[in-house]
Amino acid sequence: MPPFGKMSYSKSKDFKKAMFFLFKSLKAYRILVILSLLLSAVGTVLSIMGPYVLKLMMEEVVVLPFDFDAITKYGIILVVMYAFAFGFSYIQNFIMAKVAAKISEKYRTQITAKINRLPLSYFDHNSYGDLLSRMTNDVDLIGQTLNNSLPSFITSFTMIIGIPIMMFTISWELTLFSLIEIPLALGFIGIIVKFSQKYFIKQQQYLGDINGHIEEIYSAHNVVKAFNGESKALNEFDQINTKLKTSARKSQFLSALMMPSINFIGNLIYVGICVFGAWLAIKNNDILFVASIITFLTYIKLFNQPMAQLGTIFSTLQSSAAASERVMEFLAEPDEPVDTNNKTIKNIKGKVEFKNVSFGYEKDKTIIHNFSFTALPGQKIAIVGPTGAGKTTLVNLLMRFYEVDSGEILVDNVNIHDMTRSYARNLFGMVLQDTWLFEGTIRDNLKFGNPSATDEEMIEACKMANVHHFITTLPGNYDMILKEDSMVSQGQKQLLTIARAMIQNSPMLILDEATSSVDTRTEVLIQTAMDRLTKGRTSFVIAHRLSTIRNADQIIVMANGEVVEHGKHDELLAKGGFYASLYSSQFDENKEAKE
Repeated sequence: MPPFGKMSYSKSKDFKKAMFFLFKSLKAYRILVILSLLLSAVGTVLSIMGPYVLKLMMEEVVVLPFDFDAITKYGIILVVMYAFAFGFSYIQNFIMAKVAAKISEKYRTQITAKINRLPLSYFDHNSYGDLLSRMTNDVDLIGQTLNNSLPSFITSFTMIIGIPIMMFTISWELTLFSLIEIPLALGFIGIIVKFSQKYFIKQQQYLGDINGHIEEIYSAHNVVKAFNGESKALNEFDQINTKLKTSARKSQFLSALMMPSINFIGNLIYVGICVFGAWLAIKNNDILFVASIITFLTYIKLFNQPMAQLGTIFSTLQSSAAASERVMEFLAEPDEPVDTNNKTIKNIKGKVEFKNVSFGYEKDKTIIHNFSFTALPGQKIAIVGPTGAGKTTLVNLLMRFYEVDSGEILVDNVNIHDMTRSYARNLFGMVLQDTWLFEGTIRDNLKFGNPSATDEEMIEACKMANVHHFITTLPGNYDMILKEDSMVSQGQKQLLTIARAMIQNSPMLILDEATSSVDTRTEVLIQTAMDRLTKGRTSFVIAHRLSTIRNADQIIVMANGEVVEHGKHDELLAKGGFYASLYSSQFDENKEAKE
């Protein structure tokens, strides 16, 4: 997320394109949508005809003697018409609610699938909270628009067309006078839409920013509290929230002008109709025209409703356009390049070669320079070096999280670029510094990489990882639900991830700082478990504690993206070079710590 003081947003890039994207989603449900809109239109037509039938009934009342049979007939017709209008409206609402729910489900499914297709580089530059906002707030807004605004638009459009037609049947003079409202109202709506759209865009974007900030702060609330960062976090929240409030206030203020303004115009027309209608009745000396005036005034009130409703609809469409753009932009992000090759390896031995590999996360900043190295089958390869030397980057390239800029990486003489990503990643089991466990049972967590593993294989792996006894002491044993607040230590979580890697049973391993945040006793347990895990497998171990990799078959010493030394522990110490300097500095630090 960019610094809060540097945020800048533009107007909607393409309102028409956003609307096209929004309504394109209806294509798969066009039969249901057409049926719903037809029901809405028919129900509206019945409602429009109601006042005209009421006019005919009033004319029977005005003329003496009363024709009770005619009055009863018109009364029954009115009841039936309004009953059908209610039924059509209910069915239409039910259909559109179902369609909106389906489309919301579709977009969330597409976003979820898109997340799995995106390269990791996307998440280097975008906050998780903003992504969650697109999946929740923006998709919800799209669903609400389809559920409410589209049927309302058809209803309003039908009334705007149908009411003047019925009004013409009563009095063409009054009708022409009342139609002055249409250009006035539409012109006012157009002006408001033009000025308020940019604020609706900002509102949705700041909403994504505030979700990103909340997700970041509350997922690391322990760190915030430990460093007394509550005030800073609150200030940053206030900055974004103020911008969200300002954009929301401006957008809502402008959109809120629509309905009262249209009502004001409608009321002026209403008063004008009363005066003009009374003048016509007196001029023509027509007592029956009184019923026509009352019916006409009813139509004027009905006519104000769709005009005001159009203002609300356009307001909602502006928010929906902003939400649609955000969803559309995310779905349009470039996927990881499609794998065109699908080579596999029979009888994997585990030889890994880096040949003249160069790489940079940004094109103009290379951090791995012409790197070459060979790991023989079954060897334990330790990768050491200062922070920023390129150790974890090597692992990212090996797993094809990122593609090399030049050179190649071979496994048993097959370029990993010639394999599918899933196949290449399945060649390696991983134990990372961050012990990722999801909310679920211990059993599900352990079998995450190999769901078909038997319980016997799972228990045997846990015994080898020195974690079986701990699991049996927990309530529910292997069926205990792990949550964020579960009383499981960092070291115990790490042992669980080692057991998970054992159950996956991949031919090669990557261990990234697996013992960096545990106590000495737990480190011994983890080290023993890792020795069992790596036995007979080509393994790459990234370590800061050099004492844990003395028995490595080869140690790669990296600095500034290049291999400066490689060899066994004793050989590198004897050289007295960069590795010896790193080792002695750690030894001195440990010595000072003990003193």
